[in-house]
Amino acid sequence: MLGFDQRTARSTWTAALVLLLIYLVYLARRTLFVFTLALLFAYLLAPLVDLLDRIFPARGTRTAALAVAFAIVVATAAGLGYQIGARVVDEATVLARSFPAMVENWQHPPPNDHSLEAQIVEKVRSEVAARSGSLISELPQYGLRLLGVASNLIFVVIIPVLAFFFLKDAPTIRGHVLDLMEEGPRRALFADLISDVNLLLAHYMRALFLLSAAAFTSYAIFFSVIGVPYAILLAAVGGLLEFIPMLGPLTASLLILIVAAVAGVNLLPILAFLAVYRVVQDYLLSPHVMGRGVQLHPLLVLFGVFGGAEIAGVAGSFLSVPVLALVRIVYLRIRKARLSARQAAG
Repeated sequence: MLGFDQRTARSTWTAALVLLLIYLVYLARRTLFVFTLALLFAYLLAPLVDLLDRIFPARGTRTAALAVAFAIVVATAAGLGYQIGARVVDEATVLARSFPAMVENWQHPPPNDHSLEAQIVEKVRSEVAARSGSLISELPQYGLRLLGVASNLIFVVIIPVLAFFFLKDAPTIRGHVLDLMEEGPRRALFADLISDVNLLLAHYMRALFLLSAAAFTSYAIFFSVIGVPYAILLAAVGGLLEFIPMLGPLTASLLILIVAAVAGVNLLPILAFLAVYRVVQDYLLSPHVMGRGVQLHPLLVLFGVFGGAEIAGVAGSFLSVPVLALVRIVYLRIRKARLSARQAAG
């Protein structure tokens, strides 16, 4: 006999609401990505804001500290943009103008050259021709598009504004979220999760920024010393791609080798430098800077990067590692709470 099962109906409505929420998130994915970038940017500025907040004598407000912090960041960004950004744009313009002629010369190597460098160049040439014939012709356009992102109004204006409000009202937002739950073990567990996530994102973003800055500085110094053309442009690309786990540094290395080969630079020192730097970065610097906040197996990171790229492109690759780390934290917190409950009951 057919009847109305309240439990089944409640489960059906819950599943329908979850599906509706997922669909709404998909529709608003671009806006959510902007808010996510603003949140991560806020975590990047939080140490400076906290330091200035302790310096100012007035208590009870973070507005003055926020204003000074953003003034410092804007002044620093303007100075770096003038000193480095202008040179990056100039080198990208020169590369785009001279690239066709460089490619033409590169495609016709001198005959009877059997040196190791010539063999490496020939290998790179054949692989590029076989697997990505359009990469060379489109590389300058991609570089200019990447630089053009910096001039996008939503990245330059909206994200700092949103980050300002995140930093200003973070304690209030946290309090309101916790007030949605009644006092008890679940609220305590949720408060611990919020604290863990806060520490993870803060540590991850600062570490990522330091790794990117270290890559840019190392690339710029080495390429300038050995006389690689477009040294600052290549260093900027390498530094930016450090924000994409694993695939970013690999892509940067391939682009650097291709541009250096086309420009006629000796590839052996560059290959040696990239190999040594990746060992130092991945096995010494990165574990030390990241600490224990992001303990993910490389296979899981690769899965997240490829899966994120399939779902949301570059944005998905960029967010894959923090999302996986958040899932890990939630799992560990819930597991710890269940074990504590069992021990208390036993």
